[in-house]
Amino acid sequence: MPQKLYRDLCEAAGQVRGLLENLQLLGVHELPWPSDADVLPVCPLPSAADGDTSKPCRQEALEEVRADLGDCRRCALSKKRKHIVFGGGNEKARLVFVGEAPGRDEDEQGIPFVGEAGRLLDRMLFAMGLDRDEVYICNVQKCRPPGNRDPLPEEIEACEPFLRRQLAAIRPRVIVTLGRFAAQTLLREREAISRLRGHWHAYEGVPLMPTYHPAYLLRNPASKREVWEDLKQVMGRLRDSDS
Repeated sequence: MPQKLYRDLCEAAGQVRGLLENLQLLGVHELPWPSDADVLPVCPLPSAADGDTSKPCRQEALEEVRADLGDCRRCALSKKRKHIVFGGGNEKARLVFVGEAPGRDEDEQGIPFVGEAGRLLDRMLFAMGLDRDEVYICNVQKCRPPGNRDPLPEEIEACEPFLRRQLAAIRPRVIVTLGRFAAQTLLREREAISRLRGHWHAYEGVPLMPTYHPAYLLRNPASKREVWEDLKQVMGRLRDSDS
């Protein structure tokens, strides 16, 4: 240990010992320890259904959510994954995009939407006058399902709470879900994406716009026009929230 650090630690220990001795002379023989009841609960997303927003709470940070996720082994997807894909972008973003699950490229790099579909998403952002540094991008699932299949119910149950905590930590003004699975998961809906898209919904009081996944657009480029109409509504809602 460096000598200076050792001296600093000894000095700090002496100060603490002196403080405790003074307290003992004053008749203080024990100090209170905060209980769980003294710790403020994490603030949820603001919801129109909540009513009472006056209760004290603290806003959880994304790094807390990531630390709690850890080297997740909560479901079988962990057995074959290469990387957990937590999410990325602006932690104070007004706009959050939520996809389904990592694909092969994302699993390799640990970053959401980095393959061909990700490059299309980048072009969509550019058309909106945005880039990745201004939004936050994540998925419902943090690990790649084999063969890019739909996640199983037990996999969703293990992972979805972390998505909800991510959204509560970011507190976006607008959410865009990409594809059927993300929309159905957050909205608790079973409707087809073709019926959900183009219409405003709400997640915990936050406006949510479902639209097609970029991977779908690569296979069905004619649907890009519909997605652009959805994104124009999103841009309008963001402008309204600024005024």
